[in-house]
Amino acid sequence: MFYDIIRTLMSPIVSFLMFIGGKKGRFFRKRLKQDFSPLKKEKYIWIHCSSVGEINLSEILIKKLMEKRNERILITMFTDTGMEVAQNKFENNLRVDLFYFPLDDPEMIHDILWRIELKFLIIIETEIWPNLIKQASEYGKVILVNGRISDRSFVRYKRFTQYLDRLFMNVSAFYMQTDEDSNRIIELGAPSSRVETIGNLKFDIEFPEYSQEEKTNFKEFLGIGNRQVFTAGSSRSGEYETLLNVFKNLEDTVLILVPRHIERTPQIEELLKKHSYSYKKYSEINEKNIEKTDIIIIDIIGILRKVYSITDIAFVGGTLVDIGGHSLLEPLFYGKTPIFGPYLQNVKEISQEIIKYHIGYKVHNTQEFLDAIREVKKNQENSREIIDKLFKENRNTADKIIEKIEKI
Repeated sequence: MFYDIIRTLMSPIVSFLMFIGGKKGRFFRKRLKQDFSPLKKEKYIWIHCSSVGEINLSEILIKKLMEKRNERILITMFTDTGMEVAQNKFENNLRVDLFYFPLDDPEMIHDILWRIELKFLIIIETEIWPNLIKQASEYGKVILVNGRISDRSFVRYKRFTQYLDRLFMNVSAFYMQTDEDSNRIIELGAPSSRVETIGNLKFDIEFPEYSQEEKTNFKEFLGIGNRQVFTAGSSRSGEYETLLNVFKNLEDTVLILVPRHIERTPQIEELLKKHSYSYKKYSEINEKNIEKTDIIIIDIIGILRKVYSITDIAFVGGTLVDIGGHSLLEPLFYGKTPIFGPYLQNVKEISQEIIKYHIGYKVHNTQEFLDAIREVKKNQENSREIIDKLFKENRNTADKIIEKIEKI
């Protein structure tokens, strides 16, 4: 088939890249030169994630599977940041094995399946890897969990419906986030009898709680003083000019930039120097370096939620540029009303709920952004009750999924 032909044609290029090294060579070597010998000949639930987001939202599902079932857990992920987060969460758990996803290489997938006794392959969201799905279905049940089909993906997948129609016959169940996602996966070829709308695992994510003392100490450590905090979470290239235009109109405020990709920090520094802003990087803050500054760049992973817990103004990135948006639930959990741009294809349903209940603001430009900030300051306290209700109504998706799995 066409997919296999493309893989065959790409193989010499990949081999060459691994031979010469460099960033791309290291990427492929990490994934295609793995030693799977630590895997045990025991029953496994294989959970495949793409990156950090899927690792985070599947955490509660994985924990509940380990509580209620006896299988070992194999987690594979595509990205380096996904591996780092997975190691932080599960590395010390003796029932969990972590590996990079071997890029749908049929021989490596066969190697994994030969070493274990697969009970279920659980694919988080919509990671459609043909070799993985077909081979795993010969050993155990394949289940798509927290499935979603974005507008962009739907258009792309529509070109391959004849192939997807056959591939989806290897999937035992499709547990989708919304009715629209269910209708779309059926239109792409999934058997309607195997498709159910279950909900979004994101509402089950276990967010850390911070005491008032922790938040006070954190603000002191950052040198916030009595200023308001304006947080740009998961910010992306192309958004910083707008953010700085908004920031220059705010008084007694510190801007905390939390880039989605921390390797972009040098470019952000250059932009701030160009606009003559004083700034410091989180990694360089210590007891001797807590002087007041205009902007703080969070240049290490794992700080965003703590920053949201102390913020007064919360912007969620990937929305002012055509990325599709990042987690709107993180600021909401801490009772903060999120501001976001118009590009929301990755968080479409949640953004609609937020706008419907007036607990968030969609903006297109600097003036709308400033108007939204004024509304946030006026209505923040009234929003908390509605936010709590939203979380309460949408929790327990992981429990519903496990109940369904028990019956397959």
